[in-house]
Amino acid sequence: EMESYRELILENIDYDILLERNPWDKDLLDGYVELMLEICCSTRKSVRICGQEIPTEVVKSRFLKLNSEHIGYVMDSLKSNTAKIGNIKAYTLAALYNAPVTMGQYYTSLVSHDMAHGLLDG
Repeated sequence: EMESYRELILENIDYDILLERNPWDKDLLDGYVELMLEICCSTRKSVRICGQEIPTEVVKSRFLKLNSEHIGYVMDSLKSNTAKIGNIKAYTLAALYNAPVTMGQYYTSLVSHDMAHGLLDG
């Protein structure tokens, strides 16, 4: 079962393409895959994310819908964070779980910032 989920996750996130584009981030990508795999194979009823207990099946479902854009967004977000993170596993879990609902706002905010500072002038 674990290998089936691993293959599905790798396929969903276009792992080979991500790795080709980010060869220096192999350990980071592998860590994301392992974290998602851990949740997909968990027998626990819920997972704590952002202080809330969320049914494991809900988290698993969302993780199995992540694609390479979501993973790229999480990588960018974590790399641009300058705050000290106390529990990196919990932080990364939350970033992966929330990626589908925060990615659009994040990139819209970046574009707005760049336009306001004249960084997108043709």
